[in-house]
Order: sequence, then C-alpha cells, then structure tokens
Amino acid sequence: MGQFSIATYRPKPGKEADLLQVVKEHVPILRQEGLATDRVAHVMKAKDGTIVEVFEWASTDAIAAAHKNPNVLTMWGRFNDACEIVKFTDLAESQDMFPGFEPIDF
Repeated sequence: MGQFSIATYRPKPGKEADLLQVVKEHVPILRQEGLATDRVAHVMKAKDGTIVEVFEWASTDAIAAAHKNPNVLTMWGRFNDACEIVKFTDLAESQDMFPGFEPIDF
C-alpha cells in the first residue's frame, strides 16, 4: 500500500530555478527506482515562495529503501544545495482551514 507525503522546500537565496529543476525530476527518479507510484504528483507554491510537493511513495519499505539508494541520495544532495526542507506547519497557510497555494505546472 502506498503512502502520501507532503514535502515543503524553502529555496535558498538565488536557488529558486535550481530547486524547481530538482523538484521536476524528483518523482520521476523515484518512479524509475521503483519507489513512487504512478499517481499524479502535485507541486505548488506558498505565498513565501516555499514549494509544496504532494506525491505517493510505493510503500513504507520504499521510503526506507530510498535512504540507501545512490541515485536518490545524489538527488537529495541537489535538494540540500537548493533549499531548506521545512515543516508544513512552518507555512502561514497551514493555519488556514482550507489553505490555498499557487499551482506549478512542469
């Protein structure tokens, strides 16, 4: 059974384009490695510029496997260069009953 994840990436100064590029590649790489489902992923932007990504892992075992996968670890290094990963609750929108975000289409 899959498991949804909500990831929130706050771009480092001047790294917005780099972040968008790695987010664009994120789920396809996970799928290539057999770690994410084919369910549509959603990417959006908070008012402060933080990128929110919602996607589905293939399983909880897939999450654990990602932490040992060299292709995923390389990709995560690119995330670390481009952003700070923050909690969803750090977003102002998380306080709204029905938070709204700007859609990002790749």
